[in-house]
Amino acid sequence: MRILFLVYHGFSDYSGISKKIHYQVKGLRENGHDVRLCYYGFSENGHKCRYVDGQVIQDYGTGVLGGIRQRIDYQCIYDYCIREKIEFIYARSFQNANPFLIRFFKMIRIAGIHSVTEIPTYPYDAEFVGFPFLTRMNLKIDQLFRHQLAAQMDAIVTFSEAEKIFGQRTIRISNGVDFDSIPLHQSMPIGHQPLALHLIGVAEVHYWHGFDRLIAGIGEYYKNGGDRDVFFHIVGGVGPSEMYDSMHAPGFDELMEKYQIKEHIIFHGQLFGDALTDVFNQCQFAIGSLARHRSGITNIKTLKNREYAARGISFIYSETDSDFDNQPYVLKASADESPIDICQILDFVDKNQMIPDEIRKTVEYLAWKNQMQKVLDALNLKDE
Repeated sequence: MRILFLVYHGFSDYSGISKKIHYQVKGLRENGHDVRLCYYGFSENGHKCRYVDGQVIQDYGTGVLGGIRQRIDYQCIYDYCIREKIEFIYARSFQNANPFLIRFFKMIRIAGIHSVTEIPTYPYDAEFVGFPFLTRMNLKIDQLFRHQLAAQMDAIVTFSEAEKIFGQRTIRISNGVDFDSIPLHQSMPIGHQPLALHLIGVAEVHYWHGFDRLIAGIGEYYKNGGDRDVFFHIVGGVGPSEMYDSMHAPGFDELMEKYQIKEHIIFHGQLFGDALTDVFNQCQFAIGSLARHRSGITNIKTLKNREYAARGISFIYSETDSDFDNQPYVLKASADESPIDICQILDFVDKNQMIPDEIRKTVEYLAWKNQMQKVLDALNLKDE
């Protein structure tokens, strides 16, 4: 089947979202499909361009006019789909519903091409609280037109448990794993673990990750006489709004100063490849999202939980995730604002008997190849 995987932005080597998209494309190809990746980016001369697999299909030019054109002109994608006999479009929502996108997908539907839109997190409106004015205005436009856009789709793909989104039926899948890209955690043998506890949290940090709860937990641990060394390694970007002026909790810097624990919180910045693996191998336990409730989300199947499990490292999170809620290597935190209980994590790590390979085996069914094929099966799309 000829499939166009459509995204409305470009890619970054450090971005987990970028990697996920490439893994999804790979998963579809592993199932025997002819998949082309359509995205937006900049050419060497600085022009704003629409690409398919590295080839420019539309040059929008430069400046404000070029930016406007790339937001409203989808004719080049339609022409490509007709010319290349595309049978199915898998689009990834950028919270960008508008009349021009509705018109494009209506044309696609009339041409007999099937389409779905993946909504990575749902509901997502609360995630925009505190964002810049222009970003919030774009969300307002999305709110006006997203039901009409959804009506043009065959279905909405979601990682939530919602049966309908914006009036359209959903296809519920899990975030997947690309096992080829994730090395197995090299932990020390049971009985030889160091006395110190090293924790790792990997994210482009936002308030819904709730890392402030973990930092406060470390502070309370020492305030109450804790005698083991506990370190929290944060890998990824941390903006000033989380360091100094968090909208939901004290900023990281304020908490570290309050408890005098700056030497226990280590900021690595963005890492990938061997550098990321090296930090993982220093650590015995991973930190998932601890505050999805702040953005109004109860059920979600986050990519990070799956990547931790694929590495074979135990972890903690606070949302509901049906793939992991009953796994013996998972510790559930309460979905509230309380500091995380470090003594509970220490006890869990000390008693955990599962080795990395055993943890990894529990998520083999989450391979992207399997998850992406679920979408096609739900639509009864077959190669002809």
